[in-house]
Amino acid sequence: MRAQFVLSEIWIGLRRNLTMTIAVITTVAISLALFGGGLLINQQVSEMRGYWDQRISLTIYLCTDVSVSTTCQENGPATEEDRTALQADLEQMSEVSSVEYVTQAEAWQDFQDRFANQEALVEATEEGDIPDNFRVQLTDPSQYDAVQSAVEGRGGVDTVSNDQSVLDQFFGLLDGLKWAALTVAMVQLAAAALLIGNTIRLSAYSRRRETGIMRLVGASNFYIQLPFLLEGAIAGLIGGIFASGFIVATKFFLLDRIQEWFQFDVTLGMGSVLYVIGMSMILGVLLCTIASFLTLRRYLRV
Repeated sequence: MRAQFVLSEIWIGLRRNLTMTIAVITTVAISLALFGGGLLINQQVSEMRGYWDQRISLTIYLCTDVSVSTTCQENGPATEEDRTALQADLEQMSEVSSVEYVTQAEAWQDFQDRFANQEALVEATEEGDIPDNFRVQLTDPSQYDAVQSAVEGRGGVDTVSNDQSVLDQFFGLLDGLKWAALTVAMVQLAAAALLIGNTIRLSAYSRRRETGIMRLVGASNFYIQLPFLLEGAIAGLIGGIFASGFIVATKFFLLDRIQEWFQFDVTLGMGSVLYVIGMSMILGVLLCTIASFLTLRRYLRV
């Protein structure tokens, strides 16, 4: 009987405040969708950082006959002795895990392969425009400054290019997107909590006669509050279910597309998506339940 009474009270509350309930569910769904999207982007950024941190390398371009840097103009093209000495010094550095020498022909072929979909750029570049170089893999990505400063200005060295500067800009963009989504989500969650509290307050006020009778017959505070708490929890659960669709769409239509554009081989599994969905739904239920409980303590006066 008690369970049947609680269910009937929940149904009465949802029916009397249908418009407000729909507004709560919509606000919670939007909030959790943004929150879950931010968590998903955060996981993707973390995975990509780990992937690229293991692949950050320095490219040391050597002087050629057409190099225009001051060092190359003063010392001329890199000699075999320059290359041998540079490679030996690099291999002795503790910050370096591997060194690979790339000839001009190999560098030209690699350039054609990387930019095969940009025919105009490939046609505008001729063999010999890209100098021979050393590709240096680092043991610790944070030590690229030490290696870079050690080789810059040496005889035969034209320029030093590092992947870190490019990746920092890219990850800065993703971090900005992540924090923007989380900030908007927090604002939306705060708005959802206020709206939930107002809805529960109106529901409690509209049923003040029933709750008064329940108090007179000796019903406990928890028994009187339970239908209102369950109303909030159900609204949070439904909002979380709707938000889960947006989270799945974020994974397939945003994150996977970004990887296709940049040819990243770091794809989040469905386990990560289910984890984010679970966290978002739990947050939605807790948020609505806690907001309902705090509102009832203030307005129900039981």
